[in-house]
Amino acid sequence: MSIDPTIKSLGDTALSIEYGEAIDPAVNAQVMALYAALEAARAENALTGVVETVPSFRALAVHYDPLRIDRGELVERLRPWIATARPDVRSGRAWALPACYEGADLAPDLGEVAAATGLTPEEVVARHTGVEYPVYILGFVPGFAYLGGVPEALRLPRRTSPRTAVPAGSVAIAGEMTGVYPLESPGGWHLLGRCPVPMFDPGREPPVFLAPGDTVRFAAISRAEYDSLRTAAETGGFDVSILRAGG
Repeated sequence: MSIDPTIKSLGDTALSIEYGEAIDPAVNAQVMALYAALEAARAENALTGVVETVPSFRALAVHYDPLRIDRGELVERLRPWIATARPDVRSGRAWALPACYEGADLAPDLGEVAAATGLTPEEVVARHTGVEYPVYILGFVPGFAYLGGVPEALRLPRRTSPRTAVPAGSVAIAGEMTGVYPLESPGGWHLLGRCPVPMFDPGREPPVFLAPGDTVRFAAISRAEYDSLRTAAETGGFDVSILRAGG
């Protein structure tokens, strides 16, 4: 099903193509379908004057050079893609990310989450790893991907007291979102485990691991497997291509 968007100006160098007001899989699928279509057109030099397209949960921002194309002309040129973009298939990659849910150092909030949800720690892990999460947007810090669709049984508000330093690689949940902290940073989400795969690496091309439109499943691993994969990642001996689901 296609959703008719609203087009709004974002200053004099960008516009927003908005498909809804809520975080909704159908809305985001429409955003990502248009994003994929416009990026393909840009790759073929078919959108002269468009500098960048940036997807969000519910809208696609189109940044343009007003010296090369004005707003009215841009809107008319975008209309065929808006009319034909269909969210039939997500355009991104599918990943299976390893995560260790063991130990107070790697999974400091697992017990609290289990108590708050009325589940055992094993049930929390089973539910968290039992879902395929779409990557909605990137934000907060470089490489942080907002993954939607946390099971209802695990949806908790953010912690009342945020941490001043969350370790890089921490796998966390808050509300209907989950994600992996790419860098050590403050954070108020609940920490369920740790992923050994760097989400942001300036020496890698591209440096950001996940992208909007990708999907992620978490796979529980042991502490020994985590340590081995982390060492391989730190020494440059880890091939991220093995994480492609079905690959």
